[in-house]
Amino acid sequence: MPTITLYQFEECPFCEKVRQQLADLKLEYQKVNVPYDRDDPLRQELLQKSGVPTVPVIKVGETFIGDSQKIVKYLKEHF
Repeated sequence: MPTITLYQFEECPFCEKVRQQLADLKLEYQKVNVPYDRDDPLRQELLQKSGVPTVPVIKVGETFIGDSQKIVKYLKEHF
């Protein structure tokens, strides 16, 4: 099974939606709390790789997906 990493804010309803889907599917994952500063290098990297300037962003293997609705759909279809 590929490694799953969730890039998130701890207090974010969209991130919570993704965390709940991961829990429902009983998937193990790593959480990375990202800085609020959109100019932060990590945020810039996530934007470049996912095409989305906000969190949550999930990395599954080498695939980056942004937007909670797209992430939930991806998880339901692939797990």
